Amino acid sequence: MPDRWDKAVLATLFTQSGVGLVVLDPQLRLVRANAHFEGVATKEYIGRRFTDAFRLDDPEGSEELLKQVLAGRGPVRDHLVSGRLRTIPGDRQFQVSAYRLDAPGGDPDAPGGGGPGAPGQGHHGADAPALGLVTTVVDVTDRERARARESALTAVRDTVGGSLDTAATCRALIDALVPGFADLAAVEVVDDVLRGVDPPVGPLPPDTPLCRAASGRCDMPGDKPQPQPDPDPREDRPRPAAVTRRLPLRTPFALTAADLRPRLVPLTPDTPWLDADAHAAHAVTESGAHSLIVVPLSLRGAVLGLVSLYRCGEAEPFDEDDVTLAVAAATRAALAIDNARRFEREHVIASTVQRRLLPQAAREQAAVETAHVLLPGRDSGCWYDTIALAGARTALVVGRVEGEGLQTAIVMGQLRTVIQALADLDLEPEEVLARLKDTADRLAEERDSLPPADVLQREPLSAGCLYGVYDPFARTCTVARAGHPAPIVVGPDGRAVPFDVPEGPGLFSDDSALFAPAVVTLDVGSLLAFCTADLLTGDRAAERIAETLSRPGRTLRQAGDDVVYALPADTRAGGAALLLARTGTVSDHKVATWDLSQERRAPATARALVRDRLQEWGLDEDTVEASQLIVSELVTNAVRYGTPPLRLRVLLDSTLTCEVHDGSPASPHLRHARTVDEGGRGLFIVSRLASHWGARHGPDGKVLWTEQDLPGGESEGTTTAPPPPA
Repeated sequence: MPDRWDKAVLATLFTQSGVGLVVLDPQLRLVRANAHFEGVATKEYIGRRFTDAFRLDDPEGSEELLKQVLAGRGPVRDHLVSGRLRTIPGDRQFQVSAYRLDAPGGDPDAPGGGGPGAPGQGHHGADAPALGLVTTVVDVTDRERARARESALTAVRDTVGGSLDTAATCRALIDALVPGFADLAAVEVVDDVLRGVDPPVGPLPPDTPLCRAASGRCDMPGDKPQPQPDPDPREDRPRPAAVTRRLPLRTPFALTAADLRPRLVPLTPDTPWLDADAHAAHAVTESGAHSLIVVPLSLRGAVLGLVSLYRCGEAEPFDEDDVTLAVAAATRAALAIDNARRFEREHVIASTVQRRLLPQAAREQAAVETAHVLLPGRDSGCWYDTIALAGARTALVVGRVEGEGLQTAIVMGQLRTVIQALADLDLEPEEVLARLKDTADRLAEERDSLPPADVLQREPLSAGCLYGVYDPFARTCTVARAGHPAPIVVGPDGRAVPFDVPEGPGLFSDDSALFAPAVVTLDVGSLLAFCTADLLTGDRAAERIAETLSRPGRTLRQAGDDVVYALPADTRAGGAALLLARTGTVSDHKVATWDLSQERRAPATARALVRDRLQEWGLDEDTVEASQLIVSELVTNAVRYGTPPLRLRVLLDSTLTCEVHDGSPASPHLRHARTVDEGGRGLFIVSRLASHWGARHGPDGKVLWTEQDLPGGESEGTTTAPPPPA
């Protein structure tokens, strides 16, 4: 009775089972197979090795696994292998389980048998030779393909859309689809979209240029794809030049761009439309591609580009389910690219605003030579400035507002304007930064008062600034900083000059600490480098910049470029500014200084001295007379209300500057005298004769100064700066 049942069960399994059954002998050759797999059960396969019958991709690994089962190390269940069947084209996925066949009854004389107590599984002896193996083979190709599609779509959802950079978005799409879904892929984006321009509404005009934003492929040695994508555009590695092309007519690419419908295209070397598209023909020939999907990158009827997916070699051709997945992936990528395009457009606008708010032309300064480098980046809040001050002094400014976008550029412009206004007041650097921080606090309060729904409420303000003043007569540079790196100073001999500037609080911080200045005395020909933090990345950043600046025989422009060239390879500057200044001096024959006595004759003496010097300089009579009157009023004021020492200086530059110094800290005030008043008209007269006037204070008193415009433009050769060190 049991034998009848065993035979009936065995016959039923081999004739009606929906699972492939294969019996193998100890040499892993086919002994018997059911008819589940057409062709494998035929006589020509009996006696072949299991790995040959199913043409497995990894025969050595599969045989080793089956040998372990024969050795009694336990069965193998649901092991996934890849192979091919003679009657079905393409790669197949098989789920294989293998079980050891032992002789029944435990007959020790039977092959594979074992007596009672023999080691092994159950009552059979694992150490005795086995009769063979019985394996079940299930074709799970469709299941695995569906799982691969779902995995690819999950990868697209997880990785595409996390960046506001078009190239990074396209790269993420390629990485998600290659090699799991396609062997070769390319993403082409309308060239204008890469620059933030609104995409054209479909159909795409035939002459519209498309730029390849990303591509990836698999090499297939031994039919096993190995991904070799293009370098990630987010990494600072060499990248291939972008390929821009116009779509040839009468190709699947042009048709897809015209009607915004995907195309599933079989490929052969004789495909007729390949003659019209040399680019695609080369890709097909080189890769051996046999199946193509072209999907539009479209959003709300606008065309952003195309996605081309290829399968090569012995890979299964694409089907309609694959087209559905490709459309879903392209839809998500199109949304991410459009977001990146909008961000790019805002970046272009912000960069334009930033450029318009920065100095538009190099400004020649008295006794100092300057040059700047502005590195583009996502950050749009970097600025620099050189401001001419009275007395041949120059203010040097570098700052940065953290963030990107139009609002960051606007805040930068506001701070730069305030700096310029404060510089005209002749304040000390620490006073300038203190008042600038007051302005920053008011700007922060205005932002805090915006409606809660305003996006700016979620963008905190942060900024830093470095402000210094170079005085060529004292040969000093006075610097203060607010949340910004200190300057780097290199002497004319190429050695770094120690310059420890106390760090003050950031402009938008809640820190109420005071700003403290630092003063350094500089030899003529010294170099000062004011730079934002992005240039100070990496180990020994300040030392590296100082070493670069110490190289002799270069112009300031070349020195600034060399600083950029010396940046570490992994530097990712979001935007940076560098301001270089080489200190000089004022020509002796264009400046005159006199010490005057604190007495009533001082104004007359000053008038005579000024008249003689201005005539020596060859200035016209109107300028000489106006200058005499200005000097007379300033000296009179100093004699009456000031204290010794009394000093007069005239400087011929692009303007004529007159300065009167005395030891009193009190400043005069301009007022309009009444008709019956005998005095009070001095500064009023000065303000009418001079184009600019003001007062600045120092530890040893104050200076009243005026500037007069000269007829005929700038004076020639008024100041000198030393040439680059040889």
